[in-house]
Amino acid sequence: MAQEHTFATPAPAGLAALAVACFGFAAVFLGWVKPEGLPILFAWLVGGGVVQYTTAVMELKDHNITGGNVFLFFSAFFMFGASLSVLSKFLMIKFGMAPHAYVEGWTWMAGAGFLTLVTPAYLKGNKIIFFLVVFVDIALWTIVGLDLGKIDPAIGKPLVGWLLIASGWMGIYIAGAVVCNTVFGRVIYPLPAPFIK
Repeated sequence: MAQEHTFATPAPAGLAALAVACFGFAAVFLGWVKPEGLPILFAWLVGGGVVQYTTAVMELKDHNITGGNVFLFFSAFFMFGASLSVLSKFLMIKFGMAPHAYVEGWTWMAGAGFLTLVTPAYLKGNKIIFFLVVFVDIALWTIVGLDLGKIDPAIGKPLVGWLLIASGWMGIYIAGAVVCNTVFGRVIYPLPAPFIK
């Protein structure tokens, strides 16, 4: 069922912010960003957190329980919490301490569990958003395994990196499709139908 908005939907901006986080984390997991780049990632995640929080509030106001809650959770933990974690790790490395990631495995478990349990709700969205969420589910559970020391980093880190890059591009495509299709009042970028109407 389509959501009626008192404002235009902010979901495209929220998805673009998600892509920022996906690409930034992917670069770290793939080893393309060294610790010196972590403060820059911190700054971008804070910016994305503002966008996702705003998106969440507007979507919840318009009774979008799925998107509103997922954007709200992601703004708090995938953006703001992760930004503070990234900055903490940078400072620990800078001052000669080794970051101990096990606590993050437990905290990421909450995020992975939440997103996994709400994933079926995305069967009512277009197929691309459903696959984006499934890819992020897999990436988050892999991060849990990595942070708990249960998954070999040589396998887990590239898996997370490439899943996040794919997820980021899917989010950007959906964002562009929603904006352009709405502005032109016709399909400019096609979005596949949902699995469940």
